[in-house]
Amino acid sequence: MTKTERDFLLKLLNTPSPTGFEISGQKVWAAYNRKHADSVQNDAYGNTWAVVNGAKKGTPTVMIEAHADEIGYMIKHITDEGFLYLDRIGGTDWATGRGRRLTLFGDKGEIPGVIGNTAIHIREDLSKAPKVHELFVDVGAKNDKEVAKMGLRVGHPAVYSDSAEFFGKNHIVGRALDNRIGGFIISQVLKRLAAKKGPAPDSTCVALNAIQEEIGGYGAKMASYRLMPDVCLCLDVTHATDSPGIESKKHGKVELGGGPGLTHGTANHPLVVERLMDVAKKQKIDLQHEASSRYTGTDTDSIYHIQSGIPSALVSLPLRYMHSVVEMADLEDVEEVIKLMAGFVHSVKKGDSFAHVV
Repeated sequence: MTKTERDFLLKLLNTPSPTGFEISGQKVWAAYNRKHADSVQNDAYGNTWAVVNGAKKGTPTVMIEAHADEIGYMIKHITDEGFLYLDRIGGTDWATGRGRRLTLFGDKGEIPGVIGNTAIHIREDLSKAPKVHELFVDVGAKNDKEVAKMGLRVGHPAVYSDSAEFFGKNHIVGRALDNRIGGFIISQVLKRLAAKKGPAPDSTCVALNAIQEEIGGYGAKMASYRLMPDVCLCLDVTHATDSPGIESKKHGKVELGGGPGLTHGTANHPLVVERLMDVAKKQKIDLQHEASSRYTGTDTDSIYHIQSGIPSALVSLPLRYMHSVVEMADLEDVEEVIKLMAGFVHSVKKGDSFAHVV
């Protein structure tokens, strides 16, 4: 990874983009991809996609997709005394919220806040985790009028203030790796496809950075209906189950540094999965296999059934400590995912079909 790529990764991760408020991060993503894509576009809600045109007309169009949004909070109520109460955006783990720093996004810009934490000395029930409606935010205001003067009101979003950093020998740690590191990866795939070195891909590649995955995959649905590619690779994170306290027999075995995850079943088209396995074998990429017996819980579920169907498959980056401020990924896994997805795009030739014949 070059210094420019590392700087882009950190900038993308550290630009707050809670669900429903993704535009700041999308601007960062779009600006980077304009340097090498043939076109960059967006829709009314902020879904953003970049295109590298294929070398041969009539070749199937490949879409690679990740989601841009992150979990967070939203102001639900402001007391007369100037304390803020919260609701969560997406799957925020409120049990870890007490005593954390927040950045709130109001009408006058960013406002720092802290989620209050009653001292252990005087807290009555030490074993009880708070419910989300019990969390309160202190922004240093004496009353609700001072809060209003700061530009804050009900409905403004917030995220934890923690930023990403490179960690250990080859890891990265921070909030929002789920899934803006996916946005980074599809950017690198697109960049390699557009590079002058080596043969250009026959197929056109559309990289979609979708909104609102954390609340139901709505961005991927609206954009896929519009773009209607011939085949799609969805990219998200998956739970690395190699840290203490996680049962592999219950959650599967996925190791950090073990290579990309490949999901089988439900939304995942067998012929697309088979092609990914062939590409991995040729490029000597180790895969970690995962099962989906009902649904994937990712944007794949929102894409594959659009219109007459889009043959799709889920590729996953192993991630420890998901939906926390210390999400951890291995940069070797990141590189292997980039290679796998770029290799898949290069493998798609004129006449290829991912439709079953009966």
